[in-house]
Amino acid sequence: MSWETWSFAFNVTVPNLLMMLLGILLRHWRLMDDRFIDGATKLVFNLALPCLLFFSIATNHPQLLGNLPLVIFGAIGTLVTFLLLEVAAVWLVKEPRERGVFVQGGFRANTAIVGLAYAMTAYGSEGVALGSLYLTVTVILFNILSVITLTRSLQGGQGKRISRLSLPLALLCTGASLDLRAMFRSSNVAALSSSAKLFVVPVIMTLSGWLCGFHGAALGIIFLFSATPTASGSYVMTRAMGGNATLAANIIAITTVGSFFTTALGIYFLRSWGVI
Repeated sequence: MSWETWSFAFNVTVPNLLMMLLGILLRHWRLMDDRFIDGATKLVFNLALPCLLFFSIATNHPQLLGNLPLVIFGAIGTLVTFLLLEVAAVWLVKEPRERGVFVQGGFRANTAIVGLAYAMTAYGSEGVALGSLYLTVTVILFNILSVITLTRSLQGGQGKRISRLSLPLALLCTGASLDLRAMFRSSNVAALSSSAKLFVVPVIMTLSGWLCGFHGAALGIIFLFSATPTASGSYVMTRAMGGNATLAANIIAITTVGSFFTTALGIYFLRSWGVI
């Protein structure tokens, strides 16, 4: 076991985990309330993150044409995993109205918060620049496909909202908003959807990316973004459309905690194999 490899894996995941744990403590100590969280999230969404993405792209000069295969792969991979989960939902989820929540929980990644935080910790400004190109397409698809699957399963309702954006301030807000007790109210559907998000989707995306010739930072971005937990916006969308919001919250809680461990293990193995 290489300590250098483990150190890299921990350095990517632990700082972000600590930020979220700090958010939980600040909420417990009543130093962060709903009003502060809403205001801080709007600040990140409207100002801080756009500036971060703009300056990362400007200073690193990533050529869109040169990274077009990565963007295309992200779009195709998102569509394929969505379709696979749609098929799996028919066989695994008995309650039709919960199938859309299952699918959304399994494919909709929290790339804008945790994904970019992973990318910055692992690859610095280059990772943020590459990640911003990758998530430009995938975030749009996440929202469109989420509306489609929820509409199909719920047969009605409307609503669409982009998931909360980060980095350090939004990680604090995410931690403060997280209800860890939701994990203990987990159902079989939540466990299945979380397993898909934490294991199945990252394996499919990373293996496919490697077979398509991606390596180094590009393959690292594919893995890190696909290994992120379910987006918090999935709860908002599910509740707005009349779905099982408790189930959505359970999936978010399980994947948020579990992703830090599965991501660390994934980084360790991928780095040991010399592909990232």
